[in-house]
Amino acid sequence: MFLLLFSLLTFIYPFYAIYKPPSLLIRYFQRRWPDVLFHVQTKEKIVALTIDDAPSAFTEEILDVLKENGAKATFFVIGGQVAGREGVLKRAVEEGHALGNHVMRDEPSRALSDEELEEQIGTVEGMINQAYEDAGVPYPSRYFRPGSGFFSDRMRVLVKKLGYQLVLGDIYPHDPQIPYWRINARHILSMVKPGGVIICHDRRQWTVPMLKKVIPEIKSRGYEIATISGLLQTAMESSRNEQIEKEREETGG
Repeated sequence: MFLLLFSLLTFIYPFYAIYKPPSLLIRYFQRRWPDVLFHVQTKEKIVALTIDDAPSAFTEEILDVLKENGAKATFFVIGGQVAGREGVLKRAVEEGHALGNHVMRDEPSRALSDEELEEQIGTVEGMINQAYEDAGVPYPSRYFRPGSGFFSDRMRVLVKKLGYQLVLGDIYPHDPQIPYWRINARHILSMVKPGGVIICHDRRQWTVPMLKKVIPEIKSRGYEIATISGLLQTAMESSRNEQIEKEREETGG
């Protein structure tokens, strides 16, 4: 019986760790690849919401939900989906959201050559630049998320050379594969913690009802839902204030 139980646990745990990675594993990833953003260390009750595969026929509804709840997000843009939806990206920027680079097509970026990846990043960057220009907003920090979420050392070097921060996350309901908004909502809500980076996806009809459940609940817990830049800025300010307070205590000031 023990051997059977042990065998089951040995088989199941790797899948569970992928679906719901423990904090220890995320901390290891962050140490192993310090130039890749998985999670932001902070005590402040704030999380970043990131939405891949934008824009789509559902993006306007997503923006409505965000606006109704006073939440901000970073949308990772697939260039091949932009034509005819330029106004959606402009609206997102005007309403205080951010745009990140998710290359031209929904495919594993790791399989692309350096030349092809650089070309795709540059093409999408032009589209993002145009959205910010149309909205009259300066283009802030550049964020890149690889297609399918897998990266390589070669990709990390190239992305850094191009001036991008490579972003993954630590709260991911695997919503492209799991088309049940209640399950995905429960997954996200069970993992919310200060500094978390939520990954979900545009272009799916179950995303809007999931966000309608998740966003109000997260906010009811006292959290701010921000862009990646918003999360990083809050964490930096909090850390600086903690350091000032510590120095004041040490000097008796």
